[in-house]
Amino acid sequence: MNKVKYSQRDCKDQEKIEKFLKESRTGVIAMNGDDYPYAVPVNFVWYEGYIFFHGMGSGKKVDILCEEPPVSFTVYEEIGTVTDPMPCHADTSYMSVMLFGKIEKVVDFDIAATALWKLVEKYLPNYYKKPLTASFIENYKSSMDNNTTSVFKLTPEDITAKENQAEESELFKN
Repeated sequence: MNKVKYSQRDCKDQEKIEKFLKESRTGVIAMNGDDYPYAVPVNFVWYEGYIFFHGMGSGKKVDILCEEPPVSFTVYEEIGTVTDPMPCHADTSYMSVMLFGKIEKVVDFDIAATALWKLVEKYLPNYYKKPLTASFIENYKSSMDNNTTSVFKLTPEDITAKENQAEESELFKN
């Protein structure tokens, strides 16, 4: 189990963490690459306790993730710079959540369609009138690589969260 060492910044408020994961738009999926760690920013959706994201059906990210390695996923927001009369005490106001767990490629087209529809609704709410179907997902081929879209599901085994809240009046105004 991972622990936040800076305990004053440890966020245990599950409602706040859930809200942050539901509303944040970009996360970074990190995995072991060939010679170096490999981290990729992705659009995602937090749905029923899982992180879902998608991508082309080919490429380095897909190659690594199809091996189902342990992964971490980071979501963060910088709120602003906290001022202080002492330069060494200036700080950053932020919220971050890290998830550690197992990754799997979603091979069930019904689950993939649901996850992709949740993504569409998150980023383009009410824009499309009809939800995606399993048949559409199974038959759609990308013009980039002629593969179906890859959908991945991260099952968290551990979640940590940190925050440094600040009042608006404490933030630097340029």
